[in-house]
Amino acid sequence: MFAPGVPDIMREFKDDNENIATFVVSVYVLGFAFGPLLAAPLSEIYGRAPVFNIANILFIVATIITALSQNMPMLIIFRFLMGFAGSTPVTNGSGTISDMFPVEERGKAMAVWAMGPLLGPCIGPLMGGYMIEDLGWRWVFWVIAIFAGALSVVCYFAAPETYHPVLLQQKAARLRKETGNQDLYSVMHNPSLTSTKQFEHAIVRPMKLLFTHFPVLILSLYVAIVYGVLYLMFSTFTFVFAQQYGFGTGTIGLAYLPTGIGMLFGVMLFGVITDVIIKKKLAQNGKTVPEDRLPVWLIAPNGIIIVASLFWYGWSTENNTHWIVPMIGVAFFCFGLMGIMMCLQIYLIDAYISYAASVVAAVTVLRSIAGAMLPLAGLSMYNHVGLGWGNSILAFLALVLAPVPIVFRYYGAQIRAKCPDNLG
Repeated sequence: MFAPGVPDIMREFKDDNENIATFVVSVYVLGFAFGPLLAAPLSEIYGRAPVFNIANILFIVATIITALSQNMPMLIIFRFLMGFAGSTPVTNGSGTISDMFPVEERGKAMAVWAMGPLLGPCIGPLMGGYMIEDLGWRWVFWVIAIFAGALSVVCYFAAPETYHPVLLQQKAARLRKETGNQDLYSVMHNPSLTSTKQFEHAIVRPMKLLFTHFPVLILSLYVAIVYGVLYLMFSTFTFVFAQQYGFGTGTIGLAYLPTGIGMLFGVMLFGVITDVIIKKKLAQNGKTVPEDRLPVWLIAPNGIIIVASLFWYGWSTENNTHWIVPMIGVAFFCFGLMGIMMCLQIYLIDAYISYAASVVAAVTVLRSIAGAMLPLAGLSMYNHVGLGWGNSILAFLALVLAPVPIVFRYYGAQIRAKCPDNLG
């Protein structure tokens, strides 16, 4: 919602630095790189619900202060804190899905849940563009704070605890109180772990996953690069569609609609398809393995779509074709992106089901750093080589990375077997 108001903010705070203009948008995504490192492990100690509720309150406070910002540093700092707190529902939401749904229904559930965090950045700029045009950029944050406040109340009363180990601990505590038998403990209780030790183990778990578990590291890097390319593409929308195609502050938000359309079709289609695959495997073999989420016939075409759509977007904007042409390229890119991201994220959740929130946090860290930083470097690249060759470079990079998920389809089980048992 905020992106269309950047030119107004730059004028109000008397700043004409292009990198600052880009960073003030992407710093929110940078907050997503750090928030999950705290929220995910805390949810695996104290449960999902209390972490959700505290993060929601922090998000509302940070949003209100952002709306009251008096200078650029203040705006950037509290935009970062908005992302830091706002990352909790995105990260821990995946954990909640894994808590609630069996493996054969997890794809559809993830698809429905993912529509919020994925479509928000696409629909938001359209709403924000007209709001900024009529009311000014600060009202974007006031509206966000109002809706966040209302939804936080709903979350507090309607979202119960779902994390199984915490539910068992709560049940054991209740039975101890009711029966007076102090020897009743959850089957998952480890008497050798004090609360401090438990916290120390949990807080480093996302980093252990990222740096000592090869599948998490490599697939997180792949997702991070492709996701970073998406945000780099977003960073070009203002000067492509405003300067090149003459879109106004209100209508510039329309440039983000193809992103939402591609993501919507992709996330729903691939969520359903992966569940159908899992159900067939269960019917045939009575069991499944995480690698069943990575069929080559599904992964390979999406890799090709990503590569082709980058060429499409780059050269159609370079040659100043009708604005609908690059928008179609963007829609295809986002469709392919969802095919890759849905398959890889559900694969990692299935592979590390006990620590689903932490593995999603590990993926989110690299993905968010790339989403925040790649646009800063990308603007310089586009200035030097143009939109055509700039996007072609990204397409060649995506082509090199396309076989990575296929490797894990065939060798993922062997690779996972060699990872250390260091997460408990």
